[in-house]
This record gives sequence, C-alpha cells and structure tokens, in this order.
Amino acid sequence: MTSYSDISATPRRQLGEPHRLDLADSATLRQLWELQRAAYAVEAELIGFDGIPPLHETLQELRGCTESFLGVSDEISLAGAVSWTRLHDGTLDICRLVVHPRAHRRGIATALLNSLDVMEPADVTLVSTGTANQPALALYQRRGFTPTSKRQIAPGVTVTLLERKTDPSPGGLPIHKS
Repeated sequence: MTSYSDISATPRRQLGEPHRLDLADSATLRQLWELQRAAYAVEAELIGFDGIPPLHETLQELRGCTESFLGVSDEISLAGAVSWTRLHDGTLDICRLVVHPRAHRRGIATALLNSLDVMEPADVTLVSTGTANQPALALYQRRGFTPTSKRQIAPGVTVTLLERKTDPSPGGLPIHKS
C-alpha cells in the first residue's frame, strides 16, 4: 500500500494553472468532493474535531453551494481548490482552501490565493480556519491577514477569523509578508 508520504517522496508532478471549476460537470464535482474530504480529514486531525461541515457534505450539497471555485490539477487529479463568495458590501469571503495531502508543501495554496487576488480584487477579504491549524494560520498571516476574533465551535475547539485589507496605495494590491 502506498502512503501519501511515499507519493510526496517521488519527483514533483507538473501542476496546471489555476482554473475555474464547473460543478455542473460530474467528474469535476467528484474530484472536488474527494479532494476536500482528504484535505479536511487532515485539518480535523490537526484541530481535534471531525465536525467540519465540508468533511461530511454530500455531492448534492456541494453541487448546490453558491460558492465560486478555482482549482489546480496535477498529473493525478485535482490537487487544490479555493472557493469564495462576494458579500453585499463587496467583501470577498474565502469559504474553503483545500490541498490534497499528496500535494502539501508545493505552493498550491499560494498559487490559488494569488490567482484569486488577481481575478477577484477586494478592499476587504475574510477567511477562517481552525485555531489549531498552525500551517493555515501561518499562510494567511504571511499574506497579510490579521486575526480579528475566535469563535468556539465545539468544546475545546475554536475557529480563528481573519481579515485582510487592501493596501490603499496606487495599484491596491494586498499586503503580503513573504
């Protein structure tokens, strides 16, 4: 049996460019569903809580969500995805950012967030993650997100809410701390 660590020890697979995902396509929907189940299983272990809603979402629930999606594929299948909604005031709300365990530490989350910044510029961007998910918190903070609050979602389990405001200088790009 091959483990994810065995796969990650092999030469890196070529990644495609971030592209919009069409959840009306059943093959795309299935790949996204499998990707998020694998990714959220890792987060569930990190935060000690398996009640993360997308971890238990059905294919029909995923298809019916109102989020927009970008994805990145490798030679196997969909390796990462980000989803978002636009709030009534123009704020961009990042709903999901998932990377398959076989593809961790390859810059996929960063590539997806970079593409999202270009495709969907916003004065304010929101995101949340499990407080115990240190890799995700570090990624968001490097990208200029600041923790604004914490919310308890189960006994002993909190989610950190983060916000990023666009640099008001000409060009208005988000502030990244590389």
